[in-house]
Amino acid sequence: MTILRSRFITGEVIENHAWTERLLSLRIRANQMPFRAGQFVRLQLPVDGELVAKSYSLVNAPDEPDIEVFYNRVPDGQFSNRLASLQTGDSIEISQPAHGFFVLDEIPASRHLWMFATGTGLGPYISILKTAEVWERFEKILLIHGAPIVKELAYADQIETWQQSNPDQFWFTSCITREKNPAGLHGRVTELLAKGELEKQVGLTIDKESSHVMLCGNHNMIDDMKASLAERGMSKHLRHKPGHITTEKYF
Repeated sequence: MTILRSRFITGEVIENHAWTERLLSLRIRANQMPFRAGQFVRLQLPVDGELVAKSYSLVNAPDEPDIEVFYNRVPDGQFSNRLASLQTGDSIEISQPAHGFFVLDEIPASRHLWMFATGTGLGPYISILKTAEVWERFEKILLIHGAPIVKELAYADQIETWQQSNPDQFWFTSCITREKNPAGLHGRVTELLAKGELEKQVGLTIDKESSHVMLCGNHNMIDDMKASLAERGMSKHLRHKPGHITTEKYF
């Protein structure tokens, strides 16, 4: 994520929801400025007497009043543990305006939009899928979420709502690596793509003629996916050089 100059506003914690011991969603009430779905803000807190700020993608849609971020609690991470300790009514600072180019405005026209996420990389897709634009622009929207265990598949109820309301347009699958996955696939996203299992399940092929691919999350997944897609003639999308892949690296 590119860090740009920002000012900070103070918000109030509304909820700090734990999906698992290490995955949480923080909801904050604040007078946020307009933003585009897929962008990120920086959260700032005092840690050991010093102000520390970290970047997090927004999960809330641009028309929702509360700020929401989906974050990973790292065992030895001072900032993430400080975030996890926040309770309703606590204060936190949020950078404004939001920044980032992982947004639909930067996606060229295509028929099929593939959204690949690992871990908390799911967050910006939830924001994007809450907007009308994504449903109006693409014939097919495919969301693939990789996680080690089934319990870490957050926002399942919201995703199921989209599956039910858009059964011919929206497709979702999970890729679980450390245990059986009764409702999805078992294995790493990159391996399942290489084996053809992902495309076989959905009945569509990722190609440069019909597809644009968004990648968000672990840098290893992103690098491996870019290499695999390059074999199909697909390249990173740049403003001065249109391509087929848009990325947002988290760690």
